[in-house]
Amino acid sequence: MPTRAPVSEFEFILDHIIDYEQIIKTSRFKDTGSELVSQILSEAARMCDDVLSPLNRVGDLHPAILSNGVVKTSPGFGDGYHAVAEGGWISTSASPEFGGMGLPQTVTACVNEMMAAACLSLQLNPLMTQGQIEAIENHADDEIKSLYLPKLISGEWCGTMNLTEPHAGSDVGALSTKAEPNGDGSYAITGQKIYISWADNDFTENVIHLVLARLPDSIPGPKGISLFLVPKKLPDINGKAGVSNKLKVVSLEHKMGLHGSPTAVMQYEGATGWLIGQPNDGLRAMFTMMNNARLGVGGQGIGVAEAAFQHATDYALNRKQGKATVPNAHGTIIDHADVRRMLISMRADIFASRSLELENAKAIDMANATGETEWVNRAAFLTPITKVFGTEIGVNISYLGVQIHGGMGFIEETGAAQFSRDVRVTAIYEGTNGIQAMDLVGRKMMDNGETAYAIINEIKEYIDNLSIMKRDLAELVAIANETLSETVDYFISRKDVSDRFGGAMPFLMGYARVLGGFYHLKAAVAEGGTGSRTKLAEFYIRRILPEAMSFLAAARSNSEEIYNLSIDELVGS
Repeated sequence: MPTRAPVSEFEFILDHIIDYEQIIKTSRFKDTGSELVSQILSEAARMCDDVLSPLNRVGDLHPAILSNGVVKTSPGFGDGYHAVAEGGWISTSASPEFGGMGLPQTVTACVNEMMAAACLSLQLNPLMTQGQIEAIENHADDEIKSLYLPKLISGEWCGTMNLTEPHAGSDVGALSTKAEPNGDGSYAITGQKIYISWADNDFTENVIHLVLARLPDSIPGPKGISLFLVPKKLPDINGKAGVSNKLKVVSLEHKMGLHGSPTAVMQYEGATGWLIGQPNDGLRAMFTMMNNARLGVGGQGIGVAEAAFQHATDYALNRKQGKATVPNAHGTIIDHADVRRMLISMRADIFASRSLELENAKAIDMANATGETEWVNRAAFLTPITKVFGTEIGVNISYLGVQIHGGMGFIEETGAAQFSRDVRVTAIYEGTNGIQAMDLVGRKMMDNGETAYAIINEIKEYIDNLSIMKRDLAELVAIANETLSETVDYFISRKDVSDRFGGAMPFLMGYARVLGGFYHLKAAVAEGGTGSRTKLAEFYIRRILPEAMSFLAAARSNSEEIYNLSIDELVGS
């Protein structure tokens, strides 16, 4: 079944959960009021529902292929891409100076999630380009900006990022791709990169690669890496895609899912490229693109969760199997208690993770608009939580979607398995979820927990000022929030960050669960304490929020427990 974009859900969260009005009050975004945003979301939803959603199954059944060195994309993907580009959906937050809309990242996050729900394989393409646009805006010289940004923003050209090498996965500092000066300001790039999403296509004039490589005099490790812009086709004197550069797609990966998205092994053989940012400062420039992508990847997980939920709900409403002795029975499996439990769990987690995603995007907007340290730190702190929680929710909800289909979920013809296969990689790329969790308890808490405590204190203040309405739910959130505060105390007391890593993942999940309880409480209050959102909040806070306590208890366990079992004991030899 086609996926329908949940515009009303986005609008409710913007209005009642994250306080979008605060963004409008900044001078940078004063012209992006709620009425305009609603119009934008409705138009994006129409494109996603009518154009992208029908392509999702096509991409799975008819994958992109490499034929005689040329990538041929799935049927209809070219038309789908052009609908995205011509609608301006690639450039919603790009600078108006070069043709972008200049809208808040919060709006872009909504649109990106809609596109991911409709067709994740295709949505990966504009997401990569958006990150590249931001990296070029922030780090490239004016000549590069004026040549490349208009083309990327219009969608005439698209972008990729090239980090991983066969011997250097998450350890980016171990990469060995070389960049030799050509003597004219350009560089010759030589090396091999793997796992390059949308490394090529047959519907844009050019593909622009951002490639991490080493200059001849660079030091070993991550501090000796530079970033280079390497186009598939070299621009001519008129700025048009000209002769082919010295690079090629070696092969396409045979993947578990995302078959419509060509993921390539790329070979650079003295390809011409240009330095972005300063020499040996490539990781900082690339992380601009990666942080943009991490918010987007969290949204991808949530988008696929939404699609899987809709798919499972439709099946549950129509599949007749057994009888349930409940009042006002529908007559299908949606009457059964466990099916209902799974569906309401799915919906509750989608709301919690979507609210977090948009709260994160708002922090980015406020940081960009005000430059205030508090917002900068909050955006950085929430980014790994959004990436991990959004993708974990996507994986879990897709799993439940298969379960609700029963045996038919294991049969490919129903389409339920595709969501599970497609979303699985989101917990791996742009930094595995474990690495994101370590980043949270490491670099993101080097401020002695100031940002972590600030959010906790906001939750406490909200509950303290709450009237009698929903006090029962508020008290449960308050207890979880206090446990979260105590857990932050524990982590801050561990001055050696490596001592925190053993509890990093449960800490992140516990933090996210508490935030989810807070968002659901706000939804119940906004609704007036009665209605569907209140019932959903009651379910989440009473049945799902208790997971936070177990997560946080695990987070406070001694990390030595992980290593107490020797390797021989672990493997059973």
